Amino acid sequence: MSGMIRPLAGLIAMLAALTPTLVRADMLPVPAMTIRPGDVITESMLTERAFPPGYTARFASVVDAGQVIGKSARRMLLPGNPIPYNAVSEPEIVKRGVAARLVFEGDGLIITALATPLQSAGAGEHIRVRNVDSGLIVSGVVQPDGSIRVGVP
Repeated sequence: MSGMIRPLAGLIAMLAALTPTLVRADMLPVPAMTIRPGDVITESMLTERAFPPGYTARFASVVDAGQVIGKSARRMLLPGNPIPYNAVSEPEIVKRGVAARLVFEGDGLIITALATPLQSAGAGEHIRVRNVDSGLIVSGVVQPDGSIRVGVP
């Protein structure tokens, strides 16, 4: 009987030594298909893949699919490769050169004007725009409705 326990104990020890390596692998979201710049990322575009332990500590990669779903790709994302944090951003609501509404609101006064954004941006981002009427360049914050708020918050 003891002749059988010894090989079994060796097998258990070997499996125990291998198991932590398998358990510690980092599962990261990766594109399941090529995602082009400007594409809004959906859940169906992603899958998970195992990476060596500590991979995210060495490379600034997204660790949860929720961090990228609904965001826009800033550069091409290839299938099976981890997604760097700086490769995604909020979808662009305001496009460079496309007229947008400029809003100033303060003390019960609301002033709106037409402006041309000097850069594309998503909601919550600071942006510079040129007032169509005066030609002045002002800074503001892009709102979720696509308008640009200027002045005191």
